[in-house]
Amino acid sequence: MKKRDERRAPHPNRRESPAKGPRGGGGGGGSSIWLYGIHAVNAALANPERRVRRLVATAEAAKALPPTKVPVEAMERAEIDRLLAPGSVHQGVALLVEPLPATTIEDIIRTADMASSALVLVLDQVTDPHNVGAILRSAAAFGALAVVAPDRHAPDETGTLAKSASGALERMPLVRVTNVVRALEDLKKAGFWTAGLAADAPKTLAEIKLSGKVVLVLGAEGEGMRRLTREHCDHLVRLPMCGEMESLNVSNAAAVALYEMRREG
Repeated sequence: MKKRDERRAPHPNRRESPAKGPRGGGGGGGSSIWLYGIHAVNAALANPERRVRRLVATAEAAKALPPTKVPVEAMERAEIDRLLAPGSVHQGVALLVEPLPATTIEDIIRTADMASSALVLVLDQVTDPHNVGAILRSAAAFGALAVVAPDRHAPDETGTLAKSASGALERMPLVRVTNVVRALEDLKKAGFWTAGLAADAPKTLAEIKLSGKVVLVLGAEGEGMRRLTREHCDHLVRLPMCGEMESLNVSNAAAVALYEMRREG
């Protein structure tokens, strides 16, 4: 089993404040946003880090809400429709919130310092909020430490992303970075192996048999990882595919890869 030597020099940007575990989400700043759907709203209400502005619900949907100190504004379904983007499947409930406090790569590294193994996902320009939400959900289900995405060319913290994550946005840190390659290098210095998923890779993820601290890198839908991102991965790996299908949707690929890592662990 391959395991990167975890000894390293101090991180140049490491803060000296007391270590804290990573939080869910990670938008940090920005204007208020509407979350909607039973799972997304219930998870946000249960998250002490989430600042809530308004809670609106139909009489029927209010019965599915947990006990909360936030007053519930009764509304008809059509009134809630008008608060949200067209086509939002809100299930009769919506919550106006502030973005979650930002989580940084340094936060993730500090948390990983206390563990013998950890799994981080890095998304290289995955832009569809439904895919990112689904990846957050799978990451939470299979025990990943965080999901990392670039500040640009990645979806913002929105109701669509939160609905697709089905509550995982509140529990799984979504770390925004300026430079994906620099983030990979920081994680490698912290003792992580990096493995990029690529359809043309010579070996499967199972054949590499990585253990300890691992970063899985997934590229954009259709285009895959960018050249520089590929070059900064320790390994390129693929998922075993049969038949005429050459690839999976990125969120499906993430779920399969996470399962394989959990099975091997």
